[in-house]
Amino acid sequence: MIDFPHCKINLGLNITEKRKDGFHNLETIFVPVPVRDVLEIVVQQDYHTDIPVIFTSSGISIPGTTENNLCVKAWHLLKQDYPDKIKPVAIHLIKHIPIGAGLGGGSSNGAFALKILNKLFFLNLSRQQLIHYALVLGSDCPFFIYDTPCYATGRGEHLTPLNLNLAHYHLLIVNPGIHINTGLAFKAITPKPGPGNLFKVPELPLSRWQQVLVNDFQQPVSAEYPVIAALIAELQSAGAGYAAMSGTGSTVFGIFENKQSLEETRAKIQQANPAFYTRAVALQ
Repeated sequence: MIDFPHCKINLGLNITEKRKDGFHNLETIFVPVPVRDVLEIVVQQDYHTDIPVIFTSSGISIPGTTENNLCVKAWHLLKQDYPDKIKPVAIHLIKHIPIGAGLGGGSSNGAFALKILNKLFFLNLSRQQLIHYALVLGSDCPFFIYDTPCYATGRGEHLTPLNLNLAHYHLLIVNPGIHINTGLAFKAITPKPGPGNLFKVPELPLSRWQQVLVNDFQQPVSAEYPVIAALIAELQSAGAGYAAMSGTGSTVFGIFENKQSLEETRAKIQQANPAFYTRAVALQ
């Protein structure tokens, strides 16, 4: 069974509280973005059953051990609760989404693995049950169960779908190839109460977003890596109605109404920085 895990961007990201369990409460808007990996999970056919999960990948190299991959963890998580239904599998991931980039690619892979396994083994798990398992995998994972723009609080598991129509806009994603360690990024943050009104953003024109949306990570990460602030400024000056860093970085993005301005900006950035990852996509 094959599916296509996509990435996300954050519209604003406020870290509001350090929790007693070591996690953080946050406030953000998650928006799905059609930049996708390819994930295939098949049942092993009477071979290698001494290795219950065979994981392989291609495309962008994935750091870490197989045991720590969220797709593999998703299988073990469901196997604990459904030992008779969950069979040995082979997983192959074609990785396109940059890693450590604030785009949630790994979280998306884990969440989509849960959804595939749910269908593959006829578990009939509800959305809320899938969200429960997704939260065990990681704070961003529950959003990818929804697959629609959502206002998120708590660790990211309290999700409210938003009527956010961006169908007339185009998105330019730029990743300068800097891997941001999420744990270290959080250490640079002092939690504080957020504005509490991000859910009203869909009511505002795009021209107002730059004034009301704040990513708490953007300033400290940009201080360490000035190229991030420079890219955001370049996107703004090129005509992006809104430009910011996504998540903990290092990806920045600009939302354009004029597709030609976007393409010209992308070409300019690519010419000056050939190693940078850039993607232009239509929003929904």
